[in-house]
Amino acid sequence: MRLLPIIPAIFCVGALILSFLCLFAGSKPGFMEDYSVLNLNTSRIGQNLLNTSSSSSSSNPLSTLFHNITDPLVNDIKSDLNNWATSLAKDLGLKDFYSAHLMDYCEGSYTPGPVPNVTLSKSKIERNVTYCSNRTAMFAFDPKASLQKSLNETGLGVTLDQLNWPKALDDGIRALRTAFKAAFVLYCMGVGFIFVTLVACLFWTSACSDGGRGTALLEIILASLAFITLGIASAVMTAIGVKGNTIIDKYGKSIGVSADRGNGFMGLTWAATGLMVLAAILGCVGCCMKRNRHKVKRVGEKP
Repeated sequence: MRLLPIIPAIFCVGALILSFLCLFAGSKPGFMEDYSVLNLNTSRIGQNLLNTSSSSSSSNPLSTLFHNITDPLVNDIKSDLNNWATSLAKDLGLKDFYSAHLMDYCEGSYTPGPVPNVTLSKSKIERNVTYCSNRTAMFAFDPKASLQKSLNETGLGVTLDQLNWPKALDDGIRALRTAFKAAFVLYCMGVGFIFVTLVACLFWTSACSDGGRGTALLEIILASLAFITLGIASAVMTAIGVKGNTIIDKYGKSIGVSADRGNGFMGLTWAATGLMVLAAILGCVGCCMKRNRHKVKRVGEKP
């Protein structure tokens, strides 16, 4: 039994676990919620559309909204507009945040409050997930549809258009949906390549294997394919996080919507990629060691 292939086999197991975590993070409330690809903060949505709660300007998108909502909710909304530390989102039926994962999205509220202040630091604010959508292959996060679903559940007849949801924000996010689907396919391919690389390592380790350069070369090829696939998937997800963050912050600022990219998720996916690089390198080491043994053997042979 050869010991060298055990190390890349361990790397493959680690990469396999990390890849599955990337796929299933956020699959249910409370499960790795901090490892979202993108987090949409809607806790302040709509507040900067009104200068005061008494605004009645016809150009104000919420002025007509107040006339369509009955008391006592109107009083609650007006009270919240005068209190910048309270979330208006809850009065409209929206959640404080919507987090995008690779196969679903989750929503919930910030506890103990959505906005840091002199008594509440940002580090003490946590996400309280109340709902996660069903896991779906080829999922692509659509923030407008998710927010509108929450608005519809209140039965108030409020739409995002009344909150001046920017069309440019929709257009920017739409361009990322194809990337979401492509990344899912790449992760599935990566998992497959990691698994067959693991099998190759076990075959290399077993006594029935000749342990020759051919076996090591097969491990190198498979590990390299896994590395390339995961590397592209990681690059795509990093681009989604960075681009999505930029687009939402740029176009969502006008209605109080912001975003944060998921650094935790990026750490997982790039760690899995790095492990497969190491597995490929160890395959090269094994291949070179076998070649050196052949050279030593030839030198030691009698003419």
